[in-house]
Amino acid sequence: MEEQREILARRLPAILDVIEDAEKGASRPGVGAWLDAIKKVSYEGIDVFDEFKYESLRRDAKKKGHYVKLGMDVVSLFPARNPIVFRYRMSKKLHKIVQKIEVLVKEMNDFSFTQRQHVPVPPSVQWRWRQTDSIMVDSDMDIVSRSRSEEKTKIVKILLEQDGHGSGGVPMVVPIVGMGGLGKTTFVQLIYNDPEIEKHFSLRRWCCVSEDFDIANIASKICQRHEEDREKALQELRKEVSGKKYLIVFDDVWNRDPDKWGKLVTCLKQGDRGSIILTTTRDVQVARVMTMGAPGAYNLQKLGHKYMMEIIQSRAFSVQKPSSDELDVVVDKIVDRCVGSPLAAKAFGSMLSTKTSIQEWKDMLAKSNICDERTEIFPILKLSYDDLPSDMKQCFAFCAVFPRDYEIDVESLIQLWMAHDLIPAQDEDNPDLIGKEIFNQLAWRSFFQDVKQTPPLIDDYGSRKQLRGAKICRMHDLMHDVAFSIMGKECATIVDWANVMSLSKTIRHMFISYQRPASRLDDFLKKHSSTLQTLLYSHPWIDYMSAPHLSKYNSLRAMQLCQLEKFPIKPRHLQHVRYLNLSSNWWIEELPQEISLLYNLLTMDVSHCRSLCRLPNNMKYMRSLRHLYTNGCTSLECMPPDLGQVTSLQTLTYFVVGSSSSCSTVGELQHLNLRGELDLNGLENATEEHVKAASLGIKEKLTHLSLKWNSEDDEELISDCHSKVLDALKPPGGMEMLRIVNYKGSNIPTWVKDLGLFQQQLTELHLIGCTMCEDFPEFSHMRVLQVLHLKKLYKLRSLCRNIAFMEFSALKELKLCDLKSLERWVASEGKGDEVTFPVLEKICIKDCPKLTTLPEAPTIKVEKDKRRQGTAVPFINFIQIHVFVVCVGIACKGHRSSTGA
Repeated sequence: MEEQREILARRLPAILDVIEDAEKGASRPGVGAWLDAIKKVSYEGIDVFDEFKYESLRRDAKKKGHYVKLGMDVVSLFPARNPIVFRYRMSKKLHKIVQKIEVLVKEMNDFSFTQRQHVPVPPSVQWRWRQTDSIMVDSDMDIVSRSRSEEKTKIVKILLEQDGHGSGGVPMVVPIVGMGGLGKTTFVQLIYNDPEIEKHFSLRRWCCVSEDFDIANIASKICQRHEEDREKALQELRKEVSGKKYLIVFDDVWNRDPDKWGKLVTCLKQGDRGSIILTTTRDVQVARVMTMGAPGAYNLQKLGHKYMMEIIQSRAFSVQKPSSDELDVVVDKIVDRCVGSPLAAKAFGSMLSTKTSIQEWKDMLAKSNICDERTEIFPILKLSYDDLPSDMKQCFAFCAVFPRDYEIDVESLIQLWMAHDLIPAQDEDNPDLIGKEIFNQLAWRSFFQDVKQTPPLIDDYGSRKQLRGAKICRMHDLMHDVAFSIMGKECATIVDWANVMSLSKTIRHMFISYQRPASRLDDFLKKHSSTLQTLLYSHPWIDYMSAPHLSKYNSLRAMQLCQLEKFPIKPRHLQHVRYLNLSSNWWIEELPQEISLLYNLLTMDVSHCRSLCRLPNNMKYMRSLRHLYTNGCTSLECMPPDLGQVTSLQTLTYFVVGSSSSCSTVGELQHLNLRGELDLNGLENATEEHVKAASLGIKEKLTHLSLKWNSEDDEELISDCHSKVLDALKPPGGMEMLRIVNYKGSNIPTWVKDLGLFQQQLTELHLIGCTMCEDFPEFSHMRVLQVLHLKKLYKLRSLCRNIAFMEFSALKELKLCDLKSLERWVASEGKGDEVTFPVLEKICIKDCPKLTTLPEAPTIKVEKDKRRQGTAVPFINFIQIHVFVVCVGIACKGHRSSTGA
């Protein structure tokens, strides 16, 4: 067995390197079939090595008593794990695989494939993109804005002059037509966000349509609701647009069915005269359907030579362009290759940024094919892919599993890459950080777009679903085509019935968002789940007739399942799994104890499993676990014992301090190098000793922290206890968000008031239910504070002390609720309340009976509220003034005002 194992260990990496050369000649007779065979045997070989790794982890856990604690006999649990049986079984597998490889290697030599040479890239070249990333993105937007200025003015004029248009309530439809990668979406974004357009239309909505022209889904997006019932969704749409002059953008439309389009437009006839539908499409025939045969489509022009050159040079040169006539000639030819496409220019320019000589530029030019109307810019994008390092190629190609225009969560994407061992990392490396670097470089090279940080999601009750927001991105359609051209045979994206019918046995990665999977899909899983590596059910309300049938002999490395009442397969049969997502499952109350047998598991997401009461007791044996998402598990009673032994854990979003001796104390956090967010709940059960042991202050990667007591008593006995615990919970200095809930001490600890700790980083502060506290931080000295929520601080009298004038220079959101003693904005006697909020966007004041004025907000526009003639209210994005508040010259007693921009 050892001899066969050594042969496979030598041959497998070499074969994986040859695959890259073979893919370039896949069109040659016989090469495609050979490539399929070599990939299949490579997967089998990788699985074998994975089994050896799992066996090593299993034996280590067995020595530490795991199976005894599970109460299971090891032979009955793992009959194949008997050392003699294991060696015999693995020896047969290895012999079979090595035999296949010998045959394939001989054929490889006949095809004359060459092994890829690994040439080390100097760090100065490899990471040059880092120095210019954000600046270049802004520069690209500036270039596109200038280059499209005349076209934008023309379209804006058309939209603003249509007030008399719309006989019978039919809105005007303006399709923007152009080839993929021409910048249609960016162009329409410029129009959509134009100040005159914002002012002219009372309702603006953006809807990304893509290939799936589902009317109910489109209606829900416009109404910003989630309504599955088609009739209800269309009724809501009629109400939403009724009597309003609207601008609705339908981006990336592919539908050629006039009936579908006609039904949607019928629902939009309720709008006011002058309403507009602005669309983008690659297809002239689609534009004709949308205009119902009438002229009116606008053909977006190719970007001019001058602007194309600007984009390429801004991407290719990190500082400034070298002066060279020879280089100018090469750049001119590259511009011609890009046929006026900004996406092609960005991809080509980013690719050239890693080349250090003119000869390398010439070589890339020689490799590129001239784009035409048939191929569009696909050859350039494929060349850009071919130029990637092998690890980046694999990471990008995996994304073919996602549907077009899918909103990808970057953190989850990196964890999926890790689950499939696509990230090259040595033992001492952090694969998460390497994954972020790979993503950033792929985004820099335009393989991903629309990368942005989203705010934390809010549930139906107004509470945050998590402390941090998420970074999300999309893939351009053409980039998705590139990924699919590489991985198409191995990926299946199930979004409708047609996808179910076209499943093939070569599928290894499956993404399902079709709400009602058919029996055919279940049959497929029964037969082919043994080779499936990825199974992602993305729709939160997928209608399961039964749990998916999975073979106990499987290669699954990543699973996402929703709304199942029981686990579809015993965890003992998931030895390869690295990524397990059971989030938003409302039914599950307890996870199987066997989950602790998943020794390879890297990520477990049980967030928002609101009925989940407890986690498996023996999780301390899951030594590979890096990410544990428990936020939103509001029924969770405590954490499993000895959790601190999982020293690889770096994400733990929600930790409940239990009252039982069988639970982990907060002291178990001591040796965990936690990052991101941490929500500590049940601190009434924590002791000062355990809190000090947790050592939060040295966890420098923590950025968002919530500290919550559940005791509602106002007794002096607990006041001292709370004070000692909070004092010992001092976080690191890089906190971006801090929330303290139900703290019953009379004084805030020194670290909360430490300006050196929070002045430069803290953007959010929430103090809630601190009813006995008499001492508060100086809020106005937190220079970068953007969000301030104060609720049930019964002894707070003013926001600012010891100052006569203060400006909250960065504050965008202010929420003051149930502050019974709040009288003034500043505490100084003899002065007016001279506090200003120059960038305030949202304010909510509720149940503050002694507060009589609103402060100054000089940059906020003041407009008349048409519902209340003769009055003026600050035009803030959102304003709520509740009971017993007097607003600047407006008696608001018992009145609630809400405005939205």
